[in-house]
Amino acid sequence: MSTNNDNYSQVHIYLPDEAATETMANALAPMLCGTHPDLPDQSPGGRIHLRGELGAGKTSFARALLRACGITGRIKSPSYALLESYNLSNLYFYHFDFYRFSDTREWVDAGFRDILRDDAVILIEWPEQAGGLLPLPDLDIKLDYADVGRNACIAAHSEKGQKWLTTLSLPAPIQNLPMAPDDAS
Repeated sequence: MSTNNDNYSQVHIYLPDEAATETMANALAPMLCGTHPDLPDQSPGGRIHLRGELGAGKTSFARALLRACGITGRIKSPSYALLESYNLSNLYFYHFDFYRFSDTREWVDAGFRDILRDDAVILIEWPEQAGGLLPLPDLDIKLDYADVGRNACIAAHSEKGQKWLTTLSLPAPIQNLPMAPDDAS
């Protein structure tokens, strides 16, 4: 994760179960859709990178976020197809999974650069597989195992992401911390 934006912050939160992960997704959804009442001038769209080991909850979070945004029907994991896309009232949602990439340029060769638009919701699992070629996300969410739950570290990398992070309200203890290079791995 890049640390060239030290003026942005991050929060750490413990997610005891999948319901807590869904709560976090539900809190972020209106921000991505441009419908959050505390951010009336914000346009829809944004980029979230999802990191963590296999089974850490990246796809569960993405599914919950897409549901909270209003996507209905089956929400498939993009593990094999690499990309699942959705459209809701002219807002496009692109859910990528780069886990299977063995070369950092594969996502470019696949033509994915063209759909990384600012006016779309972009969720990328395993962004590290693209090396440093991806643009910085608005938010970077890292999920780590913690007993039966997960620890989530949510880091802002843009003004939009910082607004989301400071607006985010979750019913669990959150600790705001400055972005430090040691925390960026």
